[in-house]
Amino acid sequence: MKKILGSILVLTLIIATTSCDDILDQKAVDAFNEESVFEDLNLTKAYLGRCYDYIGVDNNMLLGLREDLLAGATDELLCIHRPSGYPFLKGIMSPDELGHFGNWRFNWITWNLYSNIKNVNVFLANAQNVPTENSGEEALLATYIAEAYFIRAFDYVNLMRSYGGLVLVNEPFELGEDFLSINRSSLDETLDFIIADLDKAIAGLPTKDEMEQGRATKGAAAALKSRILSWSTGELMHGAYSNDPLVSFQSHSRESLLTQAQTIAKEIMDGMHGDYSLTGGTDDPPSPLTEADVEAYSENFFNIFTQKGEWDDEAIWGVQHLQSQGNTTTQNRWWGPNGYHNWGNNGPNELAVREFEMADGSPFVWDKYNPGDEEVREATAAELAADPEINPYVGREPRFYATVLFDGAPWIERPTDAVAFDPENRVQTGYYIAADGSTKASGVDTRQGPIEAWNGTKNGYYIKKYQDPATVGQYFNNENAWIEMRYAEVVLDYAEACIELNEVEKGMEALNMIRNRAGLPDKMTTDQAEAREWVRHERMVEFFGEGDRWYMIRKWMIAEDVIKTVHPMKIYHYEDGSHEWFYDTSSDADVRAWKDANYWLPISRTEINKAPQLKQNPGYN
Repeated sequence: MKKILGSILVLTLIIATTSCDDILDQKAVDAFNEESVFEDLNLTKAYLGRCYDYIGVDNNMLLGLREDLLAGATDELLCIHRPSGYPFLKGIMSPDELGHFGNWRFNWITWNLYSNIKNVNVFLANAQNVPTENSGEEALLATYIAEAYFIRAFDYVNLMRSYGGLVLVNEPFELGEDFLSINRSSLDETLDFIIADLDKAIAGLPTKDEMEQGRATKGAAAALKSRILSWSTGELMHGAYSNDPLVSFQSHSRESLLTQAQTIAKEIMDGMHGDYSLTGGTDDPPSPLTEADVEAYSENFFNIFTQKGEWDDEAIWGVQHLQSQGNTTTQNRWWGPNGYHNWGNNGPNELAVREFEMADGSPFVWDKYNPGDEEVREATAAELAADPEINPYVGREPRFYATVLFDGAPWIERPTDAVAFDPENRVQTGYYIAADGSTKASGVDTRQGPIEAWNGTKNGYYIKKYQDPATVGQYFNNENAWIEMRYAEVVLDYAEACIELNEVEKGMEALNMIRNRAGLPDKMTTDQAEAREWVRHERMVEFFGEGDRWYMIRKWMIAEDVIKTVHPMKIYHYEDGSHEWFYDTSSDADVRAWKDANYWLPISRTEINKAPQLKQNPGYN
């Protein structure tokens, strides 16, 4: 792989380093305009760099790695600081009430992306005419153009998965143009537009070994094609929600889209667009797993999300971050436990935590020890000694330990003012109860703890994935990358397409690649309905917290089944060595409700007022 593109170069940097025989021949910085930019190959590259910078609308390229996660708009996580920013979960989202879906926090998936699409269109309209002096420069320019097609497709993919049929713009706007004549295209036309851009990108881009890390590659464009084709096969787009051409395909059949999704995913898996693989391999795991095995598989999975420097072969495309320049981020501070002077945001919800299996691959069953009781687990010291798995956090699958920070989970060294409360460096979300029943001490990571209690978890957990043990979030930014697209997504796209085409055996083989990499044994079935549920479960666990779930619960139209009010997990440790885990359904951490109209985002009232001819999505006034 070529050198890392740690931060996309800005225009002024390229201007400053442009070679020239005589510095006096160079124009002043304020003399550059659109025409002069496209008279020079270096300036053209710099303009493309700005298109990369604004691929998520702002110039920090955070994409999904935000203080408030997109996964907080699903059954997976709870944003403790701004739950009202998720009207999607409250049944109140409307053109006038979009919350994060209408502001900068989620702007990489909102209507604001048209600002960057405009930039790309300016590039594509002018790049063909940039003068080149030799075949090498011609090849560079062709690559830049292919990258621009990828960037435009990436933004349109995010828009389509949010709104459906879009305003399709492939040329720069002209002064005096009648914007009131512009309308949304159908879902079919929108998909065709995106696929055309991606096919140009795939044809023109080099593989990852020939490209600077962070820029688009043949594999990235192919994976994006797999992503949008796979998503387009969902019930949501095929009449289950509405037959309106803006949100339902008219000419693309579900079977044809499944076949296309299967084909492009298999091409990637066969190495036709670059060499990719699952981190750690897919050999059958030992059976049974030892504690050392669980730890090794967990560490392997966790390390995918803490990558710095050169990425491994699972990473298809993402964003590198630096401590103090370029693309910066600080998820350890945003998400880490309050007992580390962090902000405790985005805690996993109890019902989602229960989705992680046991280490032997069997389902986790909360009421295993007391059938019918979905709220309480309790055990004496003797009972725990005889069966440690009464503790719901013992004996779970490796990805659980890589994803969730639970009561008793080992974590990084405490700051000096917290060492006295936790000399063992283990997360404390529980309470310590004296013999008389009074609270002797509150865990340092609770909302009653001694350090920044207001940042404590509201539901009993913190997210671990993407936090970096080498980063002290209280003081420093993170450097680990955001992996926007990884090979596991392609494999699960393929598995789902096979299962939905009733090629269940092939689908299960692909699904088991993901399970084996995670240290779990194969699952086998020939029943399509059972396989469908398994692949959906596997996708939730594999991509927990990464934002994929927001698209899936809409694609599969299961939001009404999984969006439920969040209740806290309360944990009590008694002086006699007994313990209680209490899922308190009488207490609400976040009241949620579902409204079917919210399967699609509405176009904001502001945008409709600007262009009243735009048709609003079904279900909104």
